[in-house]
Amino acid sequence: MKLYNYITKLCAGIIVSTLFFACTDDLNQTPMSTIPPEIFFESESQLESYVNNLYAPRNKWNNGNDQEFDVHGNWSFGTFGLDNNTDNMNNKTSANHFIPGEWRVDQTGGEWAFEFIYKCNYFLKYAQEKLDAGKITGTRANIDQSFGEVYFFRAFEYFKKLQRVGDFPIVTEPLPNEMNPLIEASKRQPRTEVAKFILADLDKAISLLKDDPDGGRKNRISKYAAYMLKSRVALYEGTWMKYFQGTAFVPGGSGWPGASKEYNKNYTIANYSEVMNNFFQQCMDASKIVADRFPLVNNNGILQQTVSDPENPYLNMFAATDLKGYSEVILWKQYDRGLGITHNVPIAAQTGGYVNGLTRGYVDNFLLDNGKPIYADPARYAGDNYIADVRKNRDGRLWLFLKEPKQKNLLFNTENAGRANPVEAYPNITSSNAEVGYGTGYAIRKGGTFDGAQLTDNGGCYTGSIVFRSAEACLNYIEANYEKNSSLDGTATQYWKNLRDRAKVNNDFNATIAATDMSKEALNDWGAYSAGQLISPTLYNIRRERRSELMAEGLRMADLRRWRSLDQLIIKPYHLEGMKLWGPMKAWYVDDKGVSILKYGVVDANVSAPDQSIYLRPQEINPNSLVLKQGGCKWAMAHYLYPIAIQHFLITANGSVDSSPIYQNPYWPTTANEGAIQ
Repeated sequence: MKLYNYITKLCAGIIVSTLFFACTDDLNQTPMSTIPPEIFFESESQLESYVNNLYAPRNKWNNGNDQEFDVHGNWSFGTFGLDNNTDNMNNKTSANHFIPGEWRVDQTGGEWAFEFIYKCNYFLKYAQEKLDAGKITGTRANIDQSFGEVYFFRAFEYFKKLQRVGDFPIVTEPLPNEMNPLIEASKRQPRTEVAKFILADLDKAISLLKDDPDGGRKNRISKYAAYMLKSRVALYEGTWMKYFQGTAFVPGGSGWPGASKEYNKNYTIANYSEVMNNFFQQCMDASKIVADRFPLVNNNGILQQTVSDPENPYLNMFAATDLKGYSEVILWKQYDRGLGITHNVPIAAQTGGYVNGLTRGYVDNFLLDNGKPIYADPARYAGDNYIADVRKNRDGRLWLFLKEPKQKNLLFNTENAGRANPVEAYPNITSSNAEVGYGTGYAIRKGGTFDGAQLTDNGGCYTGSIVFRSAEACLNYIEANYEKNSSLDGTATQYWKNLRDRAKVNNDFNATIAATDMSKEALNDWGAYSAGQLISPTLYNIRRERRSELMAEGLRMADLRRWRSLDQLIIKPYHLEGMKLWGPMKAWYVDDKGVSILKYGVVDANVSAPDQSIYLRPQEINPNSLVLKQGGCKWAMAHYLYPIAIQHFLITANGSVDSSPIYQNPYWPTTANEGAIQ
């Protein structure tokens, strides 16, 4: 069964009922079906049918952001747009996360939801009962595979909750339609225990999953996908513990809100360093298993510009229709135009990526090909007067993926190209049309294809979407190894050299470290900080490698949060910028009479003003922009976690919000429509 964008026919036994109370969440919902559990879950095919539905996204389309299983949605730039509104990528819409007071507590909804968790628990309870009773027919390995996938999915969902709200109820069974059990189940467990629970679920998944469940297609969750997720989870919580130690954001820290509830008031993390380092060790162990089994795909250093040019496997890995042959890919999603399972990513990559562009800080952060930062070798750095200059003598990832005017975007099947842009034009930064506009002027080729046959219709593209690839495992190992030991072992050293060799960058990372000036890196990279302080050059370059390799793959904001890399924005706002518009490139924007089409400082402005910066500031174009008025992007401590909507307190309260077993996240109020306290 392919990892499809949606499943056209829901299987019996999982259709979700209405909620027990009109305003309650879904802790207590019951799957309604003509086939109840007592006669379902009796064959391996029935188990597989249930599990197939868990692969389906819960939201058909969400502007390309926050896809539930991190795959391409339609009418968007898919996963390649997920880093928008970070210091890596930017468009013309300001995120309220960076406007304190504008991100407010909701009355209803939010992240406090259990529907998907319930579906997993329903399976694990009733299918396990049938298995224990010997009532499931089929091959045990196939039965185990289904159970392993459900444990994986529950872990995946809980990891999203861990990142967004931290402490969270650990619910392992479907609950009865009774208020008292539901209120009891709403008690938040300390995030450290949630992380341990996730890792335990992944260990169960690993013990049950097959090495290769679908004959090498890599469309189903394998043992190695579970190892990859385990690596990610363990690194996340280990670094969170390190950088938030002693604060309200870790259980037992000063001001931790969990201490206000009787059920959590005595919770402490005994042997804090031991627990933290255990997370790092688990990350290393899982990462190595993945990295050693899935070798990196080759980058031949070629960007195809004629039909006779060799293909570049590294570039194509992000836009092929069939990814099973790419050694680095662990899990991917397949699309099928004939079944109507499509997306729009290659069309977006033909132009401005749905206005998602790279920031100047990100572009400047890439090394020169000799391994030096751009400020450390001004003779080799060609400058940024033109986009072509920016690409010269640079890290091969920037050179390969940053588009340049006059490059060819289309080479094959041009007669069936549909909405193609055969030759890259000057960035259309003045357009308000998201389908053709450019956000920063720095547009990326990642996700794009040179084949017009895959661009037939608007919304009809069918290239594959990577869920996990092993380069992340290499990066996770390097970081966890250094965070745990303050040094790098031979495995970490080799992984780092392999990544730099593939990127066509001098692999002597020690020379890079020696040439690194943290005061200059702080100008380009929020990750240069943790808890408002500059980090060491070695750790910084480990983070830089991660930033460079995982370009536009949706992990940047998670990294910034777990590193606590946004405190500095509380005191000093930051301007997100793009290309050097107010230099020679301004000549690109004239009409047929030679008159500039650039407008600034007026209500209908289409670019930011030159007296603000010589670089384009996409979120500061409108004179009424809140980002412009506050002097750039700002942060509040509360924003490291999402607020819990007031609805959920009231449902479980006995007359007042304070009597609810639920407690609000640090520095968020318990009044709807109010912003962060600090």
